[in-house]
Amino acid sequence: MAILRALWPVLLVVFCLFNSNSVNANTTVSYDGRALLINGQRKVLISGSIHYPRSTPGMWPDLIAKSKAGGLDVIETYVFWNMHEPERRQYNFKGRNDLVRFLKTIQAAGLYAHLRIGPYACAEWNYGGFPVWLHSIQGIQMRTDNEPFKNEMTIFTTKIVEMMKAEKLFAWQGGPIILGQIENEYGNQEKHYGEKGKAYINWVAKMAEAQNINLPWVMCQQEDAPDPIINACNGFYCDSFEPNSMKKPKMWTENWSGWFLTFGGRVPHRPTEDVAFAVARFYQRGGTFQNYYMYHGGTNFGRTAGGPFISTSYDYDAPIDEYGYIRQPKWGHLKELHHAIKQSEAALVNGEMHSISFGHDLQATVYSVNSSGICAAFLSNTHPRKDATVQFNGKSYYLPAWSVSILPDCKHAVFNTAKISTQTSSMAMEKVGLESLLPAETETSSSDTKPSINWSWHKEPIGIRSGENFSSNGLLEQLYTAKDKSDFLWYTNSVHLDEDEPFLKNKSQVYLHVKTRGHALHVFINGQFAGTQWGSYNNTSFTMHIPITLKAGTNEIDLLSVTVGWQNYGPFFDTWEAGINGPVMLLGLKNGTKDLTFQKWNYQIGLNGEHQRLYSKTGANAVQWNSGTYPPNTTALIWYRFIGSCRLSSMHQKETMQWLWT
Repeated sequence: MAILRALWPVLLVVFCLFNSNSVNANTTVSYDGRALLINGQRKVLISGSIHYPRSTPGMWPDLIAKSKAGGLDVIETYVFWNMHEPERRQYNFKGRNDLVRFLKTIQAAGLYAHLRIGPYACAEWNYGGFPVWLHSIQGIQMRTDNEPFKNEMTIFTTKIVEMMKAEKLFAWQGGPIILGQIENEYGNQEKHYGEKGKAYINWVAKMAEAQNINLPWVMCQQEDAPDPIINACNGFYCDSFEPNSMKKPKMWTENWSGWFLTFGGRVPHRPTEDVAFAVARFYQRGGTFQNYYMYHGGTNFGRTAGGPFISTSYDYDAPIDEYGYIRQPKWGHLKELHHAIKQSEAALVNGEMHSISFGHDLQATVYSVNSSGICAAFLSNTHPRKDATVQFNGKSYYLPAWSVSILPDCKHAVFNTAKISTQTSSMAMEKVGLESLLPAETETSSSDTKPSINWSWHKEPIGIRSGENFSSNGLLEQLYTAKDKSDFLWYTNSVHLDEDEPFLKNKSQVYLHVKTRGHALHVFINGQFAGTQWGSYNNTSFTMHIPITLKAGTNEIDLLSVTVGWQNYGPFFDTWEAGINGPVMLLGLKNGTKDLTFQKWNYQIGLNGEHQRLYSKTGANAVQWNSGTYPPNTTALIWYRFIGSCRLSSMHQKETMQWLWT
């Protein structure tokens, strides 16, 4: 069958205990035109995004420790509204949703936190982080000057802020949070909302300031961010970005370390040298706060991936990979970069800046503090192909193409973005047999034993089989019919044909014609699989036109429509629809075309296997499974289960992961 976004409980749990100093009580955070000020001192800050629901709580200490070891000062995360308020006024802050525990883990490591409340996140997250129940509120229009939406946004934002205050997690209380973000990348969409868009963003700023968090607020991708909110840049390169006021520091909230993965798309990769070049250029040109999006990407567990057609992997080619392993050389090379930048901090935040041109694409940027001897320089070659040698302060410096050299004392080049000295490592998955799941005393084979595979499977019934079904005249839109309870919706109808139908005698062909807004569609005629078709990340809608086999008498037509994540980005993205919109027609009958579009249809949300929770250990153990060496591949709807393990190996480490895949 097509993509099944069931739960993928692939768990790698690593515990790491350590002691570290936390932020002092009464810490003040402010800003000027050069940098964020912590207790009145300008700081160069290096940040990285880790989203708490995209990893497991057991992973958090290790991920944060590796981030600190990599030279980060700050961990940045969104707050995911639909995870915390799945039903109106019913909140969930447990397990992977335990935001307080995540922030206290950051605090224990001695790092700062940037809390991006939003509460719109985008983030390739299902529905952009909005809870689906918003859509059912009468008169609501999201992300615009609309009272029902503003009321709900205020309630949730206040809920999070008050929780942070109660747990003493803001910096002035001794906690790790030094920044807040309200809204997210709205500037890209504001024009589509007209005057109401402008009014909305002004309201957002006032609402945020009224929360009294006593910390700076940020709006990313928002050129008209009202004072005193800082507007910040997102993108692959932000060195040319300038804030909308000389009183605000130059901040980069999202430096994309890679990209997200779409179903059917290439695995994204951003070269380490290019990431380092972009970071060095940003600090060379006056930046003092930069955040990697992502530093650890993680996994879209359950049905959290948005899109549509965004995969469950959110690895993002980040310095720490999906499973929590360090990705070399990216992690190590950036660590060396961070050290060089930190060596230059005093000059960057306090020095006078001046530039020297060595010709086209070649430049020196010097930061110096008069009479103190403090000096730092960046030598850049922005030509994509040609290397160069420049003379600076009486010395020669070799600059590879597309590179920046950092001289923390204006004399010695301690780092060049194109020269990687960090050892490269690679990760490989090796299948091993079920014997590896047995207790140590019962193991009968070594890791060199040829892997054994044991598949089992359970058949999913076709069409509506449970009592939880309903009827409606015409075709229902899928997203708001299913209400995010499932990606699957059955559309079922029946057609009675007389024995004198010409196609029964002359064996001419009958066709089924279905138009759908996506995202995938499976067709069953009289319980037999007849065909499947799906859209793509760039084009979710399609028309299915297939030959089918009918009989005299009653014919059952079962259409299984599948969504692969809800839209998460774009103007009015919350209004985008999915599912079969018609027409649905039979072609080739004696009366020509039979239109089923406006007939009475029967519906069922979800699959039987979902209701039985076959993706869980308890649910899987409650049903009968067939087993054998090879699973069947001829039946359309099958739940497959494989219990096994794999060995993740690199040049420096070996670990074993175990999983249940249904």
